[in-house]
Amino acid sequence: MQSVRSGLRKGEVEKDTYGRLSCSDCGESLKTRNDPDEVYSVRLCQNCDGKWKVL
Repeated sequence: MQSVRSGLRKGEVEKDTYGRLSCSDCGESLKTRNDPDEVYSVRLCQNCDGKWKVL
């Protein structure tokens, strides 16, 4: 799993003018899963099962 910044640089994740993140493969907005045991949250794409972490 790579970071959101890395996904933005590689073109896997897109950010709109309001700062919302979306998957560039399927165009769906990313959902957030926040695990209390981890330091980072995970951004998920429901359609293509892509995962990116936010520090």
